[in-house]
Amino acid sequence: MIKLAFVASEVAPFAKTGGLADVAGSLPKALKSKKMDVDVYMPLHGKISNQYREDMTFIGSTSIHMGWRTQYVGILHLEYGGVNHYFIDNEFYFGRNDLYGEGDDEERYIYFSKAVLAAMKYMDRKPNIIHTNDWHTASVNILINEYKKHDAFYEAVKTVFTIHNLRYQGVFDPYTLGDLLNLPHDYFNEEHLKFYNAINLMKGGIVFSDHITTVSRSYAQEIKYPYFGENLDGVLRKYDFKLTGIVNGIDYDLYRPSTDPKIPVNYDLRSIGRKKEIKMHLQVKFGLPVDPDIPMLAIVSRLADMKGLDLIQHILDELLTENIQLVVLGTGEHRYEDLFRTYQYKYPDKVAARIYFDQDESHVVYAGSDIFLMPSLFEPCGLSQLIALRYGSIPIVRQIGGLKDTVIPYNKYTGEGNGFGFMNYNAHELLFTIKEALEIYNDPETWKIIMRHAMKADHSWTSSAKEYMKIYYKLLGQELFEEPEM
Repeated sequence: MIKLAFVASEVAPFAKTGGLADVAGSLPKALKSKKMDVDVYMPLHGKISNQYREDMTFIGSTSIHMGWRTQYVGILHLEYGGVNHYFIDNEFYFGRNDLYGEGDDEERYIYFSKAVLAAMKYMDRKPNIIHTNDWHTASVNILINEYKKHDAFYEAVKTVFTIHNLRYQGVFDPYTLGDLLNLPHDYFNEEHLKFYNAINLMKGGIVFSDHITTVSRSYAQEIKYPYFGENLDGVLRKYDFKLTGIVNGIDYDLYRPSTDPKIPVNYDLRSIGRKKEIKMHLQVKFGLPVDPDIPMLAIVSRLADMKGLDLIQHILDELLTENIQLVVLGTGEHRYEDLFRTYQYKYPDKVAARIYFDQDESHVVYAGSDIFLMPSLFEPCGLSQLIALRYGSIPIVRQIGGLKDTVIPYNKYTGEGNGFGFMNYNAHELLFTIKEALEIYNDPETWKIIMRHAMKADHSWTSSAKEYMKIYYKLLGQELFEEPEM
């Protein structure tokens, strides 16, 4: 049995700022169900609630060196969802509510990477594979390369590194090499960590991992070109031989409209018409006119440029001349928060702007809406469109990255498709696509067919977990044995 250590800066449901936490919360569970021995490592963030802390067991403590300093490493354990979770405790680094953005992320997450490796050795839980995620844990890949030269415990350990978003890379001053990583200056060269006149931890994860994955097939191709490559496209082309795109999945136990306790009415493919009851619930809750037949468009998102909200801004007045309602749930850049507040004031019967994020409420929006807007500038994978499909809310997306891989544009000639898509980053191309969808919405039988296609699409972790397992087995010189289907 393969022993896997899955390392992430955030893991749902304990601490979450984005899609990484969802992946780190659900992929290990899917791998465990396939008879893998999986340990998950994450920081004991201050925002982790007492609901979970009360059930944790203190395993013990060790220490690591951060330059000239010696830092405490506490290790706590909690079995959750059948998976062992290990929490790295250090009040100085993680006894705060914010996961990122307090000016010392560099030190916090290099500490975490070192602490994870020390915790494994302290507990004598040597993995066959360490799977790290984004720049925050990329130091693990770099350090393993050095440690295995001097310490038999780390010998033969293979590493997989997943890029969730190439834009955020962990670029820091070269002094970090000696002061925090305690690595020789030899690593400061173009083939290793040097990035212009700095060091780049994301680059280190790419260079020193045994295999690299990204979170969709299309994104794996896109990042090898300058437009999406964020100045690392050359490095990614060089290491293309070990790069694989695997589309993310979602937890089908959490997102199941037939049993979801967070929505007011449950439904499935046979009772798909009950979505209208949830729509009316939303209309009452958000102060919109109650009309089960008016098309309701939804945005559940971080309100940021990369989500294509500037396109929506350009067309909002024209869009709102249509007979629609628009529900927005999320927080982000102030200009977009203010934009949707303003349009709620201008069009109180058409726009409901909820400038906060509530996980339970998001389920109701997915379930109650008819159309889900996601016109992203770039999208490594995206989880929102997968959740929307699961609940029969038809996505309108820009055909890029993971959106291209998961949303199949409706073809009126063949009847195929589970959503709508447009290619160019153009506001009126988005508007024309929305109008096309609204026209088809007025044909209830055709719309019901598209909804069925959406809800039948399989975006669980089952197939994606198998793709990860193939990589793990290959790195260990083994073949994945698959039991024949009956």
